[in-house]
Formats: sequence, structure tokens, C-alpha cells
Amino acid sequence: MPTGNTITVIGNITRELELRFTPSGQSTASFGLAVNRRWQNRQTQEWEEATSFFDVVCWRELAENASSSLHKGTRVIVTGRLEQRSWENQEGEKRSKVEIVADEIGPSLRWASAQVEKNERRGPGDAQSAPRPNAAPAEAPRPAGQPEPETNYASYDEEPF
Repeated sequence: MPTGNTITVIGNITRELELRFTPSGQSTASFGLAVNRRWQNRQTQEWEEATSFFDVVCWRELAENASSSLHKGTRVIVTGRLEQRSWENQEGEKRSKVEIVADEIGPSLRWASAQVEKNERRGPGDAQSAPRPNAAPAEAPRPAGQPEPETNYASYDEEPF
């Protein structure tokens, strides 16, 4: 569902991911991302470069998967939304920052390769695999040689892997 607040950036992770848990047990991970832009100055014909730095935050399974898979220096593609948060520091000064709240994170394969390992789906707040409330009921095994029936993915929360 497009909201007009979508951002996709490609860059290198600048610090190791920090995995933390809220008092209610939700996992969250944060890391820094450096995004480089390079262009040729038309007057001098010299190459110039600028770097922008972003803080990225991710939640739940994405946070856990990212923290176990990604490390400082990894080139990643991050898609999410910009979110501003404000607080007051110990001296009573108001502070705010804009950060990227990630919906998806993946390794860039431009100069590297990766091996993808699919995790079991988990229910909310469940460390072990558990049936999800909206999941389709389990089906009996299909006899050998019988074709797989078509699946209506519209009933699932997300598209298949």
C-alpha cells in the first residue's frame, strides 16, 4: 500500500548491527549506512564524490535475520520509510533525527555473492514455529506423481518466497 513515504538506498554498513529487545520482547536492530554518490564535474572533468550517512532501524524477524547475517562493510539494499523521532536530552534540550525504518534489507550482489537460507515462519512473539492465526490449515500429503494444486496467495499475509 503506497503512502508516498518510501525510500530505497544502496550503501555500506558503517557499524555492526546492534540487536536489542523492548520490555515487551520485540526485537529491534539498528545500524549506520553510508551511501556514496559519484559524478564527473563537467568543467574540470574530475570525478567528485559525496557521502550521505543514514541510521537504519528494523524490527522483529527482520531485525533478528539482519543482525545474524549482515556485518560492518556489507553492501546492502534497504527499502523502507523515513521517520522522524524527537526526544529531550538530560540537559533538557530538544533533539530530533530522521531515520530509515526498514521494511526489507538485502545484500547487494553487484560485487559479491550471497547464499540465502530460508527461515521457518514464526508466529507473533513465538520463538518456535507455531501456526499463525490467519494461516491456511495444513493439508494431507499429496500422493506421489500427483501435480501440486494451484495456491491462492491472496489469503496469505505476504507473497511466497
